[in-house]
Amino acid sequence: MKILGIIFCNIQMVHMFHLGQTEGKPSRPFYSLSLETDLRTELFETNQYSPLQRPVLRVTTNVSLTILTVNELNIKDQYLSISGYLTIAWEDNRLSWNNPSKTSQDYTNVVYLFSAAKYLWTPTIIIENSVDDVSTMADTNIPLRITSDGAVYWSLSGIFKVACESDIRYYPLDSQTCIIRITTWGYTQGEILLQLDEDKPINFDYYNQNGEWELHSSSAYYASNRYERGLSFSTLYFQMTFKRKPLFHIINTIFPVVLMAFLIPMVYKLPSESGEKMGYCLTVLLAYAVYMSIISDNIPSTSKSVCFLSIYLGLTLAFSTISVNLVILTLYAYFQGETAAPTWILTIMRRKCTCDGEENKIVPCLNEENGNNIDGKVMKITQTPEAKTLTYHDLSLMLDKFFFMVYMIAITLSTLILLIVLLTNYHA
Repeated sequence: MKILGIIFCNIQMVHMFHLGQTEGKPSRPFYSLSLETDLRTELFETNQYSPLQRPVLRVTTNVSLTILTVNELNIKDQYLSISGYLTIAWEDNRLSWNNPSKTSQDYTNVVYLFSAAKYLWTPTIIIENSVDDVSTMADTNIPLRITSDGAVYWSLSGIFKVACESDIRYYPLDSQTCIIRITTWGYTQGEILLQLDEDKPINFDYYNQNGEWELHSSSAYYASNRYERGLSFSTLYFQMTFKRKPLFHIINTIFPVVLMAFLIPMVYKLPSESGEKMGYCLTVLLAYAVYMSIISDNIPSTSKSVCFLSIYLGLTLAFSTISVNLVILTLYAYFQGETAAPTWILTIMRRKCTCDGEENKIVPCLNEENGNNIDGKVMKITQTPEAKTLTYHDLSLMLDKFFFMVYMIAITLSTLILLIVLLTNYHA
């Protein structure tokens, strides 16, 4: 019992000691509007905070880009429009209050402060390849979040429209790579150093899919610094690669073009006496001319790269144009009728029409023993067949067969090459 009494007395003495220590120290004030007002007054007025002065000689600024959606990727005008926001973070030790020994009272229960951009120093940043406005990014309506350790976070939202050089070689099964270039304005690299956010330099957590383009890959990296009048400026690149969704263009572009290509050789299967050969041939030619103009309206007027589909259309249009002239020639030959064709045509074609010759024939002969009797004897007669005359009518039929085979092979090969090139690149 004596031991328990001694332990109880010691516990009471320790409790009284701590109670006395607590009563001697001021308690931490709870958050209130007046406490936050006092903190703002101390940081901005008492300490004479200047928004024109940098926190340190060289401010390290972390930058991350959050993409919300792709509004438009226009390969003809060569620009990318996206909705998103840039998150910019830096440290300003003049705005810290987490150490009570450096402030007039304990403000640690104030977790955050919010302020407008005009009251704080902010880094001047521009989107270097913007096509709408190349002014510094700032919005007085967006508040800045300040933490107790002096870290400042600023999220600048907007619609960013940047130049994007198009690669039209594999249109319409193409992929495009666009870059958003972020750089400082006014401050050199020795004054502001831009750095990528370590966790997520490009954030797609809130990304909404685009109906025409599919996000394929993304990356962010440091670019070679921009130099101007001997001064170096820090620059960051945010790169995104988009693949076009193919279903719409397969149904509305590739499929009709390929089907119309195989209409060209079928003109040589039409009978010449039908009178429809020339009209049919011109209709296919005009249809291809219309499709070529439609596709030309959707691709940029540039000579840096050539669209394989345009090459295919141009080649097929050339086939169709040549076919018109060949049809005219075959019709001319057909309506010459049974007139004999020139012999040089027969030589070029290397084809002769010959009559069937008779080799074995029974002929009458006199019997040598009996002159009055006539015996039938099989004799082999060698006879040189006479060459059949080649008429223009026959020449027309031969040309129709020949050109049909040539055009069918040429169009099949060109179509297969086009499809292999487009599909190989799309699935690469």
